[in-house]
Amino acid sequence: MSRFIAVDRDTAYLLPPSVDEWLPQDHLARFVVEVIDQLDLSELVRQYAGRGSDAYHPAMLLGLLVYGYATGVHSSRKIERACHDSLAFRFIAANTQPDHDSIATFRRRFLAQIEALFVQVLVLAHEMKCLKLGNISLDGTKIAANASKHKALSWEHANKIEAQLREEVQLLLKLAEESDSRPVNDGLDVPAEIARREKRLAGIAQAKTKIEERARERHAVEQQEYEAKCAKREAQREAGKKPRGPDPQAPSSEPKPGDQVNLTDEESRIMPTSRGGFEQSYNAQAAVDTDTMLVIAPHVTQATNDKREIAPTLDKVQALPEVLGQVEALLGDTGYFSAANVSACEAQGIDPMLSMKRESHHIPVLQRFAPDAPVPETDDPVVKMAHRLATKKGRALYGLRKQTVEPVFGIIKRVMGWSQMSMRGLDKARGEWSLVTMAWNIKRLHVLRAA
Repeated sequence: MSRFIAVDRDTAYLLPPSVDEWLPQDHLARFVVEVIDQLDLSELVRQYAGRGSDAYHPAMLLGLLVYGYATGVHSSRKIERACHDSLAFRFIAANTQPDHDSIATFRRRFLAQIEALFVQVLVLAHEMKCLKLGNISLDGTKIAANASKHKALSWEHANKIEAQLREEVQLLLKLAEESDSRPVNDGLDVPAEIARREKRLAGIAQAKTKIEERARERHAVEQQEYEAKCAKREAQREAGKKPRGPDPQAPSSEPKPGDQVNLTDEESRIMPTSRGGFEQSYNAQAAVDTDTMLVIAPHVTQATNDKREIAPTLDKVQALPEVLGQVEALLGDTGYFSAANVSACEAQGIDPMLSMKRESHHIPVLQRFAPDAPVPETDDPVVKMAHRLATKKGRALYGLRKQTVEPVFGIIKRVMGWSQMSMRGLDKARGEWSLVTMAWNIKRLHVLRAA
């Protein structure tokens, strides 16, 4: 006869009397508390006025958020629930149960300060001898906005709906004038229907204004590119060379029919996704240290492609504390390549390693082991970079790109379960991405310290 361990739910038993005894010594929750206790939170503490009831300490609330993001618990309501039924969350909260409103308010209030705390974590990683800057990989990933693409209004559709509403308003006004001579349909409240359409017209007018502003911003960029192309072709003609292809067309400042704005989160953009199709998204960028896979420079952009994201990354890298070391090379795929980006890296003493074209997966064996070509005698930074990429050392260095930055995105989205913004607006998106990457860095540091 089989024997089973008795299941007895009635006998009383005691938990360890101290929360310090609830978790193993190497648990991630302990490490999160240890790291946050070493951060300078004075900027957060100073913003509490000291009036009203006692507040939860920012170190504890930050610990709950960091551990929550690191383990796939992002919702403030789920964090509140976890403070009741998860030993790890109860350990961080010191056996208190902050409500979801306190957690959500703290996150929304201090997003701007998280970027400075992100840098403090990097300094702490250096003090732990886990980080010394050298080569970094840069890539971007689309993160869904807290808005539906079906709530977007295009310029073409806005004009169509606007014309329809104006016709309906005129029809309703005519009915109101004729109401004395003939009865109006039962249930039709003419003043209410007119007010409803006028409210929609005002909303459409605001949306069209935003679309026009974006069109003017785009025109300013396109006009600079147009003038640069014209100047280049003129220089070729003066040198006795015939420019290839037709002359470029001057850009228009008018909105295009497909230009649109999202009515839920107007600062998000429709972007293509890796799975195909389009989603309302932000473009989250991360520069990752190739040795440790720690994110050193995160930022969020509204641009669909990555062509203009080198400069913001370089600015963030240059703003890092000198104690972290100097970045030697920046690795990026073809989406980042341009002559201007190559020159920008060179100007800051960083070797650009930006792929100039899609490379073949299987290089012929004789080509792979062939001796490197001689260094070109030129001052052209693009030519020099092309030579570096073609050398054995350059190919090996560039090969680190995929195996560093792309796994970070994969772990953040699949393991940590974060693939959509919790809040709306570009500033909040940037703050939350800093929080997510800081949670990743602490989670990664926990592994590096154990190793």
